[in-house]
Amino acid sequence: MRRYRNVKIVATLGPASTDYDTIRALHEAGADVFRLNMSHGTYDEIRERYHIIREIERDLDNPIGILADLQGPKLRVATFRREEEELEEGATFRLDLDETEGDATRVCLPHPEIFAALEPGSDLLINDGKIRLRVESCGPDFATCTVIAGGTISNRKGVNVPDVVLPLAALSDKDRADLEFVCDLGVDWLALSFVQRPEDVIEARKLVDGRAAVLSKIEKPSAVKCFDEILAVSDGIMVARGDLGVELPVQNVPPIQKRLVRRCRAVAKPVIVATQMLESMIESPMPTRAEVSDVATAIYEGADAIMLSAESAAGQFPIEAVTTMNNVAIEVEGDPTYQEVIEASRRAERHSIADGIVAAAREIAETTDIKVICCYTESGTTALLIARERPRVPIIAMTSLRGTARRLALTWGTNCIMTGELNRFKQAVVNAARAARVNGYAGTEDQIVVIAGVPFNVPGTTNILRVAPCDESLIFASDPE
Repeated sequence: MRRYRNVKIVATLGPASTDYDTIRALHEAGADVFRLNMSHGTYDEIRERYHIIREIERDLDNPIGILADLQGPKLRVATFRREEEELEEGATFRLDLDETEGDATRVCLPHPEIFAALEPGSDLLINDGKIRLRVESCGPDFATCTVIAGGTISNRKGVNVPDVVLPLAALSDKDRADLEFVCDLGVDWLALSFVQRPEDVIEARKLVDGRAAVLSKIEKPSAVKCFDEILAVSDGIMVARGDLGVELPVQNVPPIQKRLVRRCRAVAKPVIVATQMLESMIESPMPTRAEVSDVATAIYEGADAIMLSAESAAGQFPIEAVTTMNNVAIEVEGDPTYQEVIEASRRAERHSIADGIVAAAREIAETTDIKVICCYTESGTTALLIARERPRVPIIAMTSLRGTARRLALTWGTNCIMTGELNRFKQAVVNAARAARVNGYAGTEDQIVVIAGVPFNVPGTTNILRVAPCDESLIFASDPE
């Protein structure tokens, strides 16, 4: 199924998108990757959605990526005697380990690890930042705070601690069980929540043990501070702007988003921009102009993928939301300014033969009448390197490994086509030419660029570039042996 855009779309599944017909319609409308949110749904529901996606993949003969998103540790206050209380600005409020129900002066915070990390002057955010408390004094089992921003506090509201690195693992017991479940199920990507340091990712990678690619969600200030180290041990990144916007001043988020997207692109790792992209479409069939501009900004920045959350999982108009995102992407990428911005932001880190070959492929494609760049890839690395170049022509990634094709569904501009294992370069060229013609990327009068590695079927051996005609008879005539 050919897409007429390069940025990919991730759609979250949920109560509004659980059956075969709806999920297939979402894919046909533009969803390239489906997100399974482990914060919601039973294992039986997650398993059923997984199998429906794979059934659609078989029916359409088109690789589809599946991303499982772990919940991460949830820090929450306990309960109140009257269920909710009003905190006034300037008032004193105490958090402690006393399990007695709370009132207007105190509440239990059943997380001793938070108290262990707090210092006077630290801020605590409650209910998505609507309430802000400043720690005046603290100990191993309490924190006495001043209410800086007041509001209604109620049972089990979430707590954010933006100023400190918490002595808390990124994987809770639930996350570890969920990780094993989805990896055994066969998901392609695993998203980690609550990443604070590279060690969090390294721990998860050991547990995953190669069964899925690992994507780190950047949603805490501590993760932004050591982003390069986290990126180095991750297969991909999600800029999770919701929590990031709670723990940081909101005006800080756009420049951070831009910076993280560029860093990911420079090292050829896919990056998703997520959270509240078309949120009004949860209840409306039309987005706001501001939301459309927000989606467009992520595309202009060169993000690999943009994501829908509640819009497709629980909204009233899931298919319309995907269609809107698809249409915005096509319009933006057709703007001449888009190509200017993308090319001006090209900052590749080139150190290998493969880096040089993909850069040469882009140069050849952009200075001659090349219709498509075809690459053979086992691990997916060659396709990632070509995508980093953001060429003006389409990319066909040909692989014999369905898992590789599914993971590349998240990568900018890649159109994955399954092929058998090869042992001769001429056959690779013939297969590439045939794929370009059959899928409408080129005609018999056109030329393509083919990239491969010899010996075949060995990751990391990209070493050949050839400009070839799409007419198979011309390929055999020019290479008769």
